[in-house]
Amino acid sequence: MARAFNFSAGPAMLPEAVMRKASAEFLDWNHTGMSIMEMSHRSKEYMAVAHQTEADLREVLAIPDNYQVLFLHGGASMQFSAIPLNLTAEGDTVDYFNTGVWSDKAIIEASRYVNVNVVVGGETKNPTEIPDMAEWSFSEDAKYIHLCTNETITGLAFQEDQLEHVFAQGKPVIADMSSNILCRPIDVSRYAVIYAGAQKNIGPAGLSIMIIRNDLIGHAREITPTLLKWATYANNESMFNTPATYAWYLAGLVFEWLKANGGVETIALVNQRKAEKLYDYIDSSAFYYNTIKPSQRSWMNVTFYLTNKELEAEFIQASTTAGLLSLKGHKIFGGMRASIYNAMPEEGVDALIAFMEQFAKTHA
Repeated sequence: MARAFNFSAGPAMLPEAVMRKASAEFLDWNHTGMSIMEMSHRSKEYMAVAHQTEADLREVLAIPDNYQVLFLHGGASMQFSAIPLNLTAEGDTVDYFNTGVWSDKAIIEASRYVNVNVVVGGETKNPTEIPDMAEWSFSEDAKYIHLCTNETITGLAFQEDQLEHVFAQGKPVIADMSSNILCRPIDVSRYAVIYAGAQKNIGPAGLSIMIIRNDLIGHAREITPTLLKWATYANNESMFNTPATYAWYLAGLVFEWLKANGGVETIALVNQRKAEKLYDYIDSSAFYYNTIKPSQRSWMNVTFYLTNKELEAEFIQASTTAGLLSLKGHKIFGGMRASIYNAMPEEGVDALIAFMEQFAKTHA
């Protein structure tokens, strides 16, 4: 049976080459007579896998030596609490952008431990644009600035000029990159902390990755639970307790695949083509429309609506039958959402556009 094109926002599609390699190694990894998921995380065999995975991620993202890379449980959401606990004292102020649901969740958690100044946003649950930079209001004494670079639910993304304005404030910048990490080159050295759940562009659910500048580790508040202290993991090679070993291994296969296919520089060109052709089709159609400000659209999560909303259920049913899966939008935002992460081949986007064209002709 041919694999379908899975447009799920996460857990998301994985590269077919990765799935095939994992399948071939599933019962007997590297002639050990056991699956890697059965292997002790402290064994020399598994430690070699873990070290290679980190080395490959450092290579594809050009992570400087003065940054730690941590492989953690709890998803990106666990860091909503861990970030203020590791970086602030009681009574401190921090700056947060509120550009959607995930930003809002981060703000709610941070507010338990610190004074949160919302730089901009928050008027609506899922905004369709980031307000003009003239409206941004930073705090002079903020310990850090936090933002979600790509809001998965709506497909609203920060652009380079906006990020430049954030960096210009001279404060540590912390970025939730769960749904756009590895989609294009970034300058890691400009960020204090980058964190991401794995289940979109990295690997399967159950793993999260943090990239933290060394000088920010080891300052957690006394009340911080042991498993929320970054130093706990940094001092133990992310092995303080049993990690998500199989997810870690699969992430390593994804990084290996990415390297073999030209790295983030090459995949960025593919991602840009995929996004542009899908947005171009939506914008040219009277049958579909996108509500995100064009200059702030995501490469990874393309949202759209049918002009006749009564046809949405039929669209989902027909697209599923056609092997185009998980196109229903998030329950909060509605409509449709095509998540076109690195693993989605360009052929998948072409197939989606062809289906959308035919569906529109049939129901014109």
